[in-house]
Amino acid sequence: MASSTRQGLTSALRGVTRTLNGKRPPLPKQRLQTLRLSGGSRCLSTESITPAKAIDIQGLAERYRIAEHARAVPVSASYFSRTPIFNDRYLALDKLARSYTNLPVVPPADAEPVVWKNLSDLRRSIGEQVKATDYADCLAIVRRLHQIHPDLKPDIVKEALDDFKRDVQGFLNRPVPIPIDKFGRALGVGKRKSSTARAFVVEGDGQVLVNGKTLVDYFGRVHDRESAVWALHATDRLDKYNVWARVEGGGTTGQAEALTLAIAKALIAHEPALKPALRKAGCVTRDPRRVERKKHGRVKARKGPTWVKR
Repeated sequence: MASSTRQGLTSALRGVTRTLNGKRPPLPKQRLQTLRLSGGSRCLSTESITPAKAIDIQGLAERYRIAEHARAVPVSASYFSRTPIFNDRYLALDKLARSYTNLPVVPPADAEPVVWKNLSDLRRSIGEQVKATDYADCLAIVRRLHQIHPDLKPDIVKEALDDFKRDVQGFLNRPVPIPIDKFGRALGVGKRKSSTARAFVVEGDGQVLVNGKTLVDYFGRVHDRESAVWALHATDRLDKYNVWARVEGGGTTGQAEALTLAIAKALIAHEPALKPALRKAGCVTRDPRRVERKKHGRVKARKGPTWVKR
């Protein structure tokens, strides 16, 4: 009886007349007069049910409810992609950009300096091989949202932008000031290629000693001598400070240019106002250039072997 009741309810809900051996399947004893749609879902009318048979028809309909188009709903809208995490974040950023497009923005120079994740950092954080073009489009939206005025920027935008920020912000780093010891010396350290230089700068009459030798005795080339004391020459301080330096590693060119950076750092400790002039002269920035390594199958870094026909 239970199976026939279920078959009868199924046929009534779907509006399909089925026959079993040429006969209509039996319905429950409670005759159902009509079927109506209520609130977008199928439910049964209880107009012809006798009061003596108080049966919860609504619960019965819920129990035997049949979905006409049942399918599995994906958790993410980007389930078809190989980068679902990145696509979900990109879609969320695009939606925020369209929602808050009318908020006032500040010029890029006035926005808070932030270091964003590069492509390799983003791939490592989410574990997906994001394309470079998709990353560039996403970063453009990130920068546009970042330019929203700080007082009007919603919290949801701030949380979305935090996923693209680096853990360490380089703009927040502050250099440690170089102290001057009790003898009036300031120690500066500089590097260039494979060379390292440590220079003690103290007020004096312009004497320069490199590894216990004078500048002329240690550097045979005039260009190397000028490079070693270029920081003093650019600020017109050749006759005001004495320099005692220790250099090691590399060749004469690398040691001379490493000494330039070391003397410039020590000179800033004595006179901080000279930093703009030293930066303009190119004495403050570390030069990262190095000799390109030799490759396998090549004569040098890029030079190929001589081709001989016979």
